[in-house]
Amino acid sequence: MTLLDWLLAIFCIFATSLHLLTTALALCRCRRGTTQPAPPERAPAVSILRPIRGVDSYDELTLRSSFKLDYPNFELIFCCADETDPATLLVRRLMACYPDVKAELLVGRDYISDNPKLNNLVKGWRQTRRDWVIFADSNVFMPHDYVQRLLAGWRADTGILCSPPIGSLPLGFWAEVECACLNTYQARWQYAADSAGFGFAQGKTMLWRKCDLARAGGIGALAAEIAEDAAATKVVRRLGLRARLVDAPFAQPLGRRSARQVWDRQARWSRLRRITFPALFVPEALTGSILPIVAGACVADALGLPAPAIAALLSLVWFGSEAVLARVAGWHLAWRSPVAWAVRDAMLAALWMQAWLGDGFEWRGNDVRVDAGKMQAT
Repeated sequence: MTLLDWLLAIFCIFATSLHLLTTALALCRCRRGTTQPAPPERAPAVSILRPIRGVDSYDELTLRSSFKLDYPNFELIFCCADETDPATLLVRRLMACYPDVKAELLVGRDYISDNPKLNNLVKGWRQTRRDWVIFADSNVFMPHDYVQRLLAGWRADTGILCSPPIGSLPLGFWAEVECACLNTYQARWQYAADSAGFGFAQGKTMLWRKCDLARAGGIGALAAEIAEDAAATKVVRRLGLRARLVDAPFAQPLGRRSARQVWDRQARWSRLRRITFPALFVPEALTGSILPIVAGACVADALGLPAPAIAALLSLVWFGSEAVLARVAGWHLAWRSPVAWAVRDAMLAALWMQAWLGDGFEWRGNDVRVDAGKMQAT
């Protein structure tokens, strides 16, 4: 074997071993639960802030889940920037359907940053007086035990507790690809990092103790970065606390997706990761199955083995372990999933490269440009 053969073999073994390790760590954290935890005996008061804008396919399902929580002491605060937004009609109708649930809708514009979501949440943050506050995107589905599962994950050194989105109810192939990106790739890596003590905040669900964020400067502290979850990670670390993930994360129903929608969303997130955590973003170029499988096939001849057989075996290891993770965790798994995983992995290198090529993206109808780590929306 030549030096190049040895290097290819080492890379293939290392990357495959790391893939199996991250899968095992995620498996330990994301097993599907059989029982729902009961609310604590002295249930602390919790405020749930949900920013809303527009109405997507499953918004009625996800927003209605807010009203059906099995928790005795919570309030809902919906935040919208514009009274004419159709989401306000949906929320008011849901509030009328569940009059026994303490809920209110706040409408108005506040500007503390170039992050539209953060600006939308400001009025809700100022309104609540409760010690525990949850920021939850409108497309997060809340199971009945949502609040108690979050509280159960809190530890003495926790500064924020989050849940990555788990794609569910996909319609069409490109929604399958989005599931592949969210579930057995991004969530897998996030849980592996969290299990190793290097957790990162995730903006879909964020549980705060209000006093901690107030100590860091209040909600305005989350305007220090172009993404509020990146800012939250750095805020809690400066406080000497940790960002943690809830065990068994919560679902985000997807519906139908186009190739452009999936690409634009993943491209935006890649660019945000590159800007906010550049040192951690660099090795992303080596993740995914394509390069290790190609490396294994290239070194097969030097080992006297058929290259197609090695490539097939490596594909089985990589995608088979993802299938086990999805099955055990109760995440979406279908006959098209391996194809979606392969398409996702083929996209990773292109997404990584484009993240370095520009500083703009479109976000919920806002044209965003990044200048020296700050976001400018037009």
